[in-house]
Amino acid sequence: MSHIATILLLGSGELGREFVIAAKRLGARVIACDSYDDAPAMQLADGREVFSMLDGEALRAAAKKHLPDLIVPEIEAIRTEVLTDLEAEGFTIVPSARAAQLTMNRDAIRDLAAGELGLVTSAYGYATSLTEAEAVADKIGYPLVMKPVMSSSGKGQSKVDDAPALEAAWDYAVANMRGDRARVICEQFIAFDYEITLLTVRHKHGISFCPPIGHRQERGDYRESWQPAAMSPVALSKAQDMAAKVVSALQGSGRGWGLYGVEFFVAKRKDGGEEVIFSELSPRPHDTGMVTLVSQDLNEFDLHARAILGLPLPQSITARPAASAVILADRDSDAFAFEGLADALAIDPAAVDVRIFGKTTTRPYRRMGVALARADTAVAAIALAKAAAAKVRIAYKA
Repeated sequence: MSHIATILLLGSGELGREFVIAAKRLGARVIACDSYDDAPAMQLADGREVFSMLDGEALRAAAKKHLPDLIVPEIEAIRTEVLTDLEAEGFTIVPSARAAQLTMNRDAIRDLAAGELGLVTSAYGYATSLTEAEAVADKIGYPLVMKPVMSSSGKGQSKVDDAPALEAAWDYAVANMRGDRARVICEQFIAFDYEITLLTVRHKHGISFCPPIGHRQERGDYRESWQPAAMSPVALSKAQDMAAKVVSALQGSGRGWGLYGVEFFVAKRKDGGEEVIFSELSPRPHDTGMVTLVSQDLNEFDLHARAILGLPLPQSITARPAASAVILADRDSDAFAFEGLADALAIDPAAVDVRIFGKTTTRPYRRMGVALARADTAVAAIALAKAAAAKVRIAYKA
């Protein structure tokens, strides 16, 4: 055998693309799967399969065809009951079938975090109709945040300030849900001071943490991220304790190895302390973690690949001040080109980098690339990354 392992990658977006690079550098063979051909990760993988991840029979057929050593979900919308069956048959699901099942659905992971593990979360409730949403809103109060229990990249999420805005939020959430469940979660709006992603790596020898990543969101999706985020040692310790609890609980009957993106809100208290509130979790590399491509010696994709392959990780993971800023499309098109790349890199050729994702179509607010920057401080890196991202333009062809 000329490769260390065969990996079946379920979902082939920009995060999957970077994972393929990391895995192949370690000698893995990767079969990339997605619902459309020539997806970003497919362009670099050893093989490809085109099918909907929600098609259970197609998913099972791909596993039986390639007999992978590892099945690695890169997206949430997957027929997770098939992953459970495959795990029972001896396939290794990353990080586990239980993790894929619970994190595909916001209701399941929230019930685990708040109900079973007792983590601090916002007040919340679920609704399968507008009438039920009204009842939940009456209970937890306004403002609130409504989002589908199954979606990605902030799709379907909106802040609801009062009762008259609830119906529009319900319609938006249902229109943008993934899967086949018209169900939303309504959460108390937290007046947080900042939010972080804590990249948490569960591996053969224990649990490791990357320095916290700060990020700013619009429309429920991240626009800039930076590392390290300023955070008190006490608050960081609280976040690490909660992250360790929840990733350990997701092991199930699998190994549970891999990198998790655990999100927290942090709110300053009147006594000067900080309240750390669990928000969400992804059992895979996180979009805000793109900053680690320039901030860490081993980026989040390297760490994920090493962990799932059972390879050694460093005892301590450190980060240089750095930031990322997204490059967005503003319309639907399949004929376009990128301009301004030289202008972006010319800002500071030693400190600025740009990654174009290789997506074949655009749509409004779709991430098409990311600008990365290093500086003496995270604040300076943010400004540099934003300036570079602004130089890269998408030229649409008639």
